Amino acid sequence: MTPDKIYFKNREVAAYRLIDILPINKMKLEEWIVISTSYNGLPVAKIVASELNAKLDIMFSRKIYSPNNDECEIAIVTESEEVVIHEELVKAFDISLDFVFSKSRYIYDNELSNCVNKFRRGKKLEDLENKNVLLVDEGLNTSLTMMACIKTAIHLGAKSVSVAIPILPTASIQTIESIADDLYYVKNLDHFIAIDFYYDELDEVTYEEIKDYKG
Repeated sequence: MTPDKIYFKNREVAAYRLIDILPINKMKLEEWIVISTSYNGLPVAKIVASELNAKLDIMFSRKIYSPNNDECEIAIVTESEEVVIHEELVKAFDISLDFVFSKSRYIYDNELSNCVNKFRRGKKLEDLENKNVLLVDEGLNTSLTMMACIKTAIHLGAKSVSVAIPILPTASIQTIESIADDLYYVKNLDHFIAIDFYYDELDEVTYEEIKDYKG
């Protein structure tokens, strides 16, 4: 890494830089639920939630990979069984929708349900009906997971769905803005490499650790 490519020392610094660009005083006029869209985003989401005096939660999701390439992400399934597909890749690799949906069902039954049962003792995601939702993560490599989480919040009846991200690819901005009410970000890059490239310190957050962040 070269110093000029590092934008954040760690997640805490990223969180406070994100807070600097959020309309905090205006947002505090209403009630919010801050939801992390990944394990790694939870430390950032917790700081933002504390600043907003908001409830904190996490939305569990899993990636679905191409049957011919276990590193190629072709879809996302969330804990509410919302599935978002990377249509261009699915068509390019001639992957059937039957494969995507059967795989998403398998992942939901065997992975996501277990996470929800362990983390919330069987309870579903916080009731989002008529609530303002702020989705937060440490950054985006692609917009697929975030789009799945936005659609999940919408389908769960959220009053508004906004997104706050320290860093993301420029190509993701229009995609997210097409469906979210607001998008807040500190830095966007035309030639995005990977989230961890832009942080000085970025250790993986494990499932065991996220229990310590639960508000």
